[in-house]
Amino acid sequence: MKPILVTAALPYANGPVHIGHLAGCYIPADVFVRYMRLKGEDVKFICGSDEHGVPITIKAKAEGITPQQVVDKYHKMMGDSFAEFGISFDIYSRTSNKKHHETASGFFKQLYDTGKFTEQVTEQYYDEEAKQFLADRYIEGTCPKCGNEKAYGDQCENCGSSLSPSDLINPRSKLSGSKPVMRETKHWFLPLNDYAPWLREYILVGHKNDWKPNVYGQCKSWLDAGDGLQPRAMTRDLDWGVPVPIPGAEGKVLYVWFDAPIGYISATRELLPDKWEHYWKNPDSRLIHFIGKDNIVFHCIIFPAILKAHGGYVVPENVPANEFLNLEGDKISTSRNWAVWLHEYLNDFPGKQDVLRYTLIATAPETKDNDFTWRDFQARNNSELVAILGNFVNRTLVLTGNYYGGKVPAKGNYTEAENTLINFITDTKKQIGESIERYRLRESLSLLMDIARAGNKYLADLEPWKLIKTDADRTATVLHAALQVSGALSLLMEPFLPHTGKKLRDMLGIDNHQWDDHHIGNLLAEGHQLNAAALLFDKIEDPAIEAQIEKLAATKAATVATQAAEAATTENKSEPAKPETTFEEFMKMDIRIGTILEAERVPKTDKLLKLLVSTGDEKRTIVSGIAAHYAPENIIGQQVTLLANLAPRKIKGIESKGMILMAEDETGKLVFVMPSESLRDGSGVK
Repeated sequence: MKPILVTAALPYANGPVHIGHLAGCYIPADVFVRYMRLKGEDVKFICGSDEHGVPITIKAKAEGITPQQVVDKYHKMMGDSFAEFGISFDIYSRTSNKKHHETASGFFKQLYDTGKFTEQVTEQYYDEEAKQFLADRYIEGTCPKCGNEKAYGDQCENCGSSLSPSDLINPRSKLSGSKPVMRETKHWFLPLNDYAPWLREYILVGHKNDWKPNVYGQCKSWLDAGDGLQPRAMTRDLDWGVPVPIPGAEGKVLYVWFDAPIGYISATRELLPDKWEHYWKNPDSRLIHFIGKDNIVFHCIIFPAILKAHGGYVVPENVPANEFLNLEGDKISTSRNWAVWLHEYLNDFPGKQDVLRYTLIATAPETKDNDFTWRDFQARNNSELVAILGNFVNRTLVLTGNYYGGKVPAKGNYTEAENTLINFITDTKKQIGESIERYRLRESLSLLMDIARAGNKYLADLEPWKLIKTDADRTATVLHAALQVSGALSLLMEPFLPHTGKKLRDMLGIDNHQWDDHHIGNLLAEGHQLNAAALLFDKIEDPAIEAQIEKLAATKAATVATQAAEAATTENKSEPAKPETTFEEFMKMDIRIGTILEAERVPKTDKLLKLLVSTGDEKRTIVSGIAAHYAPENIIGQQVTLLANLAPRKIKGIESKGMILMAEDETGKLVFVMPSESLRDGSGVK
């Protein structure tokens, strides 16, 4: 039996867990691990808090506390939330503990002693006001690839691109807001270029057919880049982290992406002090990293190169990274508080862990970004979990209680209907397992629900509530078969809905069974006493959902207000005044009030709307670049101010006769310039 070591990305201990984290890696990893345990595999599930990233120090400065106080707070919060939610880690450790410091320091020292690093004096951004060198995440600027003005020095969270601080346009320090300067500093670099041939063979040849396309494609783009892999510094000028354990490195710590992945190793050592090498140094061991797409390069290129440089360690067999989950059509953002936080969900929806698990698996961003909405969450609970899965189990157990005192009735002679049903379960169970092993969890969950659907159809076709009046023996057989389906569901749902699986097994009065149990259609013996039936799920009513939607609306309003306040207090935000003009030139402009009568998007454009505007004595077509700010159906009847005597011009083949005047607010949104009360179309503006 090959040992399997499964890791889930170490979350930064600078904030709570949100649904994007869960959908990205923690639920997929948990489903996979629970399935492997049911199969009797030798599997260990490793995770812990990443407590040395620059986000920790930023959080500490913002809250006026120490980094240790920050990580202590959020390590406990995340660990408690994971446990209550049902993420079944074998260990949830942390990178600030002694075992990790020893492991990471020893790893670095080994590479240093064997000459794997190069020592370089380079120029690095320095904040002259704060009097400190700036780690990557202390630098913000404009992403050169997508134009995001709040990209970090190591990554743009908008487009996912990995960056270096020198790539940023208009960089600024997050400590003081000032423009940093370059100063010389000494660091130790891992020459990734030396490992490029091995990485190409390992990834582009060895995993061309079994890694997910998004993972393979991102790695290939890095390895095929024109400038190739470059040496990367493994140390940083910072006072929070694992100290660099060599002479001449005072005041420096290990680079977080050297430090953090070694946390997988140190946590395994903590869990299994005498057996950890069985998982990390055994050539037969399967190492699988579950991550989000923003961590692909670090887990597929940088960490494997570090392991290869050290020698003696296995490298990842697979890195099944998911894409991003959005929330109500907008990107999840911790800085804007635009998220569904796990600890708040557990408080607002007690006992409904599996409803969120179900929704996040069903909408998992496996191949592309996906969206979580509260209405979809409610619909999946009410229309699927309650109406399909819960309904089948409840009908089966209630009828058995009513007709047979809660004991499994006699099997009798199975007809084609029963044999077809049991064979379907057996075949579907195999497909579920195959889908999980290929990391297709949405598919595997859909297959599980197909079993519940088949059970419902079976009961609807046979109608045991009517059959009992004419054929008691046949009714017994029907409910016997339906109970076998319920037993199978209690086992097969374990990876996906562990709380519900246990609840159902308790009602059925059965113990856990192995996934490969060949009696999947015969788990309940005749005469077996069942326990009292209870609903597996209950409906979620509109007020509970409306409360969550209102909470998000309040969050968005607070964010806009905060941004407005920040803009109002930031100097030099206004555009510089234009050159002065004469009164005579101004008087040439014919500015009038009009009303939008029709509005539609201009095909094949993102910004343009075609408007039909009444100016009192005529109706004219105006093309306006406001589509990013207003939906056409929402501005019919809107009074506007327009420049009426602007010379006509063709835009995308449409003759535009005039210009709508707009103001731009502090967030960049365009706002109509309109009268404070309704005026006659054609009224002049003087």
